[in-house]
Amino acid sequence: MSKKPDVEKIGTSSLGNEMSLKECEVIANIMEIRELSDGEYLIDERGHEHTLFLLVDGRLDVISEANKNSPVYAMSPGEVAGTRAFVDRTPRRATLKAVGKTTIYTLEPAPFEALLKTRPDIVYKVMRALFRITHDNLGRMNQETEQLTNYINKSNGRY
Repeated sequence: MSKKPDVEKIGTSSLGNEMSLKECEVIANIMEIRELSDGEYLIDERGHEHTLFLLVDGRLDVISEANKNSPVYAMSPGEVAGTRAFVDRTPRRATLKAVGKTTIYTLEPAPFEALLKTRPDIVYKVMRALFRITHDNLGRMNQETEQLTNYINKSNGRY
């Protein structure tokens, strides 16, 4: 018998923080668990799979093809990756690499979309979460851009 995703970890994540534990259990039933070793790649930039990833334990480095030697972001437990590919079915835009032993819960589009017939309320809450996650990521990137611009222009702070 295979392990099932931990409902409470889903509930405290950015994906499930709006759902009850019973609703998280429905999502857990269609998720898989993936374990990665240190340095193992979860996905490669330009990959065509459309899986959504919930980081449960460990860390994932987000790596851009333009700068393979330095991560552009370090994901922490509870964060989600792959929102754009999951929703839009477009190629990946970054590579994800495990730092240390890492556990990820995966969600495929087909079983998630099948919930539209039986649990549209859960699909709605997950889609709201994906929107919030994308919005938060955009806000973080805008803040980093502003800080970099201030540094380059030597404005709004000591540089």
